[in-house]
Amino acid sequence: MEIRRTAVAGSLESNDVLVLVNLPEGQGVTVSIDSIVIKQYGKQIEKSVLEVAAKLGVDKAHFKLTDRGALDYTIRARVETAILRAAKEETV
Repeated sequence: MEIRRTAVAGSLESNDVLVLVNLPEGQGVTVSIDSIVIKQYGKQIEKSVLEVAAKLGVDKAHFKLTDRGALDYTIRARVETAILRAAKEETV
């Protein structure tokens, strides 16, 4: 799946995550995370993002996550939604 434009999903509410996906700055998939639980769960959050991207066939993208303690299934759902929105062709 090709990222065509910038898209977001989620919110900054407690127990949620705001996911921004946009065109890659370089090659591959990159992830930057700002989280209140980065020390405890940072590696798992990144792993979840990369797994969802791989499942959907995304090989070039940059993800920026602002996490407020979201559970794994919420992170995965937000990443998937952001990817689907970013891959959708714009209609005029």
